[in-house]
Amino acid sequence: MNTLLAVDGSDHSYEAVRALKFLRRADQLTLFHVVDAPRPAYPMMVPEVAQELYAQLERSMKEDGEELLTRMQSLLPLHSGPVTKLLQVGSPAEQIVAAAQSCHADLVVMGARGMGPVKERLLGSVSHRVLSMAPCAKFVLHGSLRQLKHILLPLQGPSDAEAALRFLAKKPFQEPVNVNLLAVLPPTRPPWPVDDSAAEKLEAQALRHAKDFVEDVAASLRTQGYTTRSASVLGSPLTMILHEAEKLGVDLIMVGSRARQGVTRFVLGSVSHAVLHRAPCQVLVFE
Repeated sequence: MNTLLAVDGSDHSYEAVRALKFLRRADQLTLFHVVDAPRPAYPMMVPEVAQELYAQLERSMKEDGEELLTRMQSLLPLHSGPVTKLLQVGSPAEQIVAAAQSCHADLVVMGARGMGPVKERLLGSVSHRVLSMAPCAKFVLHGSLRQLKHILLPLQGPSDAEAALRFLAKKPFQEPVNVNLLAVLPPTRPPWPVDDSAAEKLEAQALRHAKDFVEDVAASLRTQGYTTRSASVLGSPLTMILHEAEKLGVDLIMVGSRARQGVTRFVLGSVSHAVLHRAPCQVLVFE
């Protein structure tokens, strides 16, 4: 598995480094930092003295960036794998996405820069753009990951299941984990009037199909060596995902990006987006 670890020196960036101890040894680990150097709006109109000041500032920021990469490398877990340090200048989100593509990353690990009580606003910047645009799984740390034993995997359909199975087949975690699969069905009553018994019959039938679906996925995961538990429930997807995460005390929620082609390809799915902002634990987004 190829891993891209993007660091910026923030507290959450250090948490991202520490979280690597819960991930398997990378075939290639790219330790990446972006120098977000200021640029004059109209460089041709800036006097030479001012241009030299900008150049000096960029050189200084590059030196600081190299020192940061060296410091972060010294903190990596022993089992991290072969490390390549990489520094680029430019827009952080765009450079992280480009680096993920060029190094064929299976996973991007990074801190949710400064994410605190105002998660919604802050995740809408660099972290959210990477989550929406990077062509691989994303693990954005917004705090300390103390253990990784129990995972909640809510599935929104066959495409989600296929993507989750592909990612988990890479055996991304250092230690065995228990995967709790969850299928959430919105209320299935038809828009036309029906009696309660007919509506209950429809809901029971839908739940049976959902149960069979998650059991098939669970069986596939067990062949890969995972222990599993599965559940199918009726209700609001976001509400039930958060409820199940709290009830089980999971360490991680894995959600699909629900990426699409064309204009909406870079739009994170509404349920995944809401889980990211409201989850009681860390969240990993898979493609």
